[in-house]
Amino acid sequence: MARNYVAHAEELNNPLPETPVFFMKHENCIVKDNQAFFYPDFSKDIHHELEIVLKFCKDGKAIEPESVPTYFDEIGLGIDFTARDLQDVAKSKGYPWEVAKAFDHSAPISGFIPVSEFEDIHDIHFRLDINGKTVQQASTALMIFPFERQISYISRFITFKTGDLLFTGTPAGVGPVKTGDHLEAWLEDRKMMDFFVK
Repeated sequence: MARNYVAHAEELNNPLPETPVFFMKHENCIVKDNQAFFYPDFSKDIHHELEIVLKFCKDGKAIEPESVPTYFDEIGLGIDFTARDLQDVAKSKGYPWEVAKAFDHSAPISGFIPVSEFEDIHDIHFRLDINGKTVQQASTALMIFPFERQISYISRFITFKTGDLLFTGTPAGVGPVKTGDHLEAWLEDRKMMDFFVK
């Protein structure tokens, strides 16, 4: 999901969307188990974007909003690394964003927690620290489009499959990373991610 928090849209001078905006990452983007993120040689401006990630437990097409909660059963965190310099060029020419968003290893993910362990999935707090300083912090309560709206909308166009992951948008505070940075991410009071940029 793109532009799903007001403050993030504003920090990038983007208009607020009237309908959910989404793009695709592929399986080569995924990095697991706190493995290092290696800074690619094709960009000089890689930004972090921390996001709540939903894991699908069954297939679904044209899902009604009231049925959405039955389609995912685990929640985790992910970082949508973005080559901002490449994205700026793509946006200026009206090109797709995949070159900036879907490059190999651009989507580190945490482990996942059963939905049943959350008191209220519409008010989950999460944060990202870099080198011990908090750079992103938000709650799912601040989303422009809650989970039900996102999934119902996307599933009109694309069938969700068991095991699919939905990155649900990043809050304000995105910014560049550099080699040597130490990234730690929390979901409520649980540390879910702990890795380095190399």
